[in-house]
Amino acid sequence: MRYISTRGQAPALNFEEAMLTGLARDGGLYLPETISHLSAAEIVEFEGLPYEEVAFRVMRPFVGDTFTDEEFRGIIARTYEGFAVSARAPLKQLAPGHFLLELFHGPTLAFKDFAMQLIGQMFEFSLKRSGKRVCIVGATSGDTGSAAIEAFRGLEAVDVFILYPHGRVSEVQRRQMSTPEEANVHALAVDGHFDDCQALVKDMFNDFEFRDAVSLAGVNSINWARVLAQVVYYFTSAVSLGAPHRKVSFTVPTGNFGDIFAGYIARTMGLPIERLVVATNQNDILHRCLSSGEYRPDGVIPSISPSMDIQVSSNFERALFEAYGRDGKAVAQLMDELKAGVFTVSQGAREALSEVYDSARVDEDETRGEIARQMRDAAELLCPHTAIGTKVADTQRVPGTPMITLATAHPAKFPDAVEEATGLRPPLPPHMADLYERSERITRVGNDLAEIENLIKKRTGN
Repeated sequence: MRYISTRGQAPALNFEEAMLTGLARDGGLYLPETISHLSAAEIVEFEGLPYEEVAFRVMRPFVGDTFTDEEFRGIIARTYEGFAVSARAPLKQLAPGHFLLELFHGPTLAFKDFAMQLIGQMFEFSLKRSGKRVCIVGATSGDTGSAAIEAFRGLEAVDVFILYPHGRVSEVQRRQMSTPEEANVHALAVDGHFDDCQALVKDMFNDFEFRDAVSLAGVNSINWARVLAQVVYYFTSAVSLGAPHRKVSFTVPTGNFGDIFAGYIARTMGLPIERLVVATNQNDILHRCLSSGEYRPDGVIPSISPSMDIQVSSNFERALFEAYGRDGKAVAQLMDELKAGVFTVSQGAREALSEVYDSARVDEDETRGEIARQMRDAAELLCPHTAIGTKVADTQRVPGTPMITLATAHPAKFPDAVEEATGLRPPLPPHMADLYERSERITRVGNDLAEIENLIKKRTGN
């Protein structure tokens, strides 16, 4: 299995190389040259299997010869042993035809754990085998950073630096990043918003002298292995509702497009997904682009769903690559136009996107109202991001086709917003009960590439 860049100019890599590299040297994102297909008979066999076994069967074709079957099964087993429930991604009914996929039972209470715990195990295995050391730098709007730090804390061959927007993540998210005591993890509070943090990370990858000096690696959703891990729960949830003999649809609250693009991969692999619905908050660039064809960032507005406060959605580039018939030159041209402030999707690519995706936006008052409604009608306490998903799902559901909304985070990660909407303050689970009492380690940095690169080189001894 070989991996190619969405911009068409970087050399093809194997799975291990693509995983450790993250961002291609031409600035693009890696995708497999071909997407494996599962037959209906193979999908039927998933019914009743443990989550780990489905994960092995779904991901195995994409790993190639990087790991043996025995090695990969061991990696998967270690990945999910820290989850609070054996089902890993349990499905719960909210209303007739509407289901909630709970993705917050991992160690940091967010869907990011499904991928980040896997990447942590794969990195550790690969680096021990090679004797190499890497420096991981990531940007986060809240959940990616805490999941990355949890996955890599204490590992001997890895240094982890997470950039997050100062004052723009929840207190729980911040403390999950700042309270680990291991010396190899570093929380950097950037004066700016998430798109600034993401741009800084991409600039570091494009600074080849720095990239090579510190052995830079990436674990943001630009990393294909992150997307691959998320494909699995589309299969487990759909099969539990009758797939492949019946179609299902998914609504995904998303800002960076990685989680919903995993649904596209599942669909391409043969899972009968009717529609993939993009649910956005007031930072609705994805909804605007899918509706009008114009991609024009217009500034980030802070919200009660901060993990979606994004205007430059990295993984949308992968969707464009597919919509443009895998034309890397066309995608590279769009990304060049974005540097000037805007690009317009061609009519043919818009039609290709509309065959797969729908979208809608939810404002702040609607989000609060939805949190309150789901508590009243379904006795479910939802985080703001999940509430955006359920609100959109109710407008997009079609009779006869089950709708699954992805519950992306535990409500306790956003207690202020939940309490404001319902009067109830969700408690942290026992393993995190003393989070507010732990000491924090934070480094405040400016929105300055040279400053951050120098800090990283100093702390890694380069």
